[in-house]
Amino acid sequence: MPYTITMLKLRDYAEWKSGFDAEEGAALRKDAGMKSYRILKTERDPNQIMLMCEWDSLDTARTHIRSEGLRQIHEQLGLSETPETHYLEEVEKGTV
Repeated sequence: MPYTITMLKLRDYAEWKSGFDAEEGAALRKDAGMKSYRILKTERDPNQIMLMCEWDSLDTARTHIRSEGLRQIHEQLGLSETPETHYLEEVEKGTV
């Protein structure tokens, strides 16, 4: 499975999350090929998050993440720094 992990430094988590949850944001992610996501907060800073997403393909992920539309949304939702994204392929999954 293809995944991305993106570190986001936000001005305000609640502001970002309201935009992320908005119908327009959900439709944009679905249309871009995102299958699921997890939001993780750092222990020390509630405005620094990690967004882990599963995608149809890494190509669709790259297209979405590099899009002008997403950049504009990031500006509107209050990112304080440029996000850092890693593109990953699942090698193995297990349970303990």
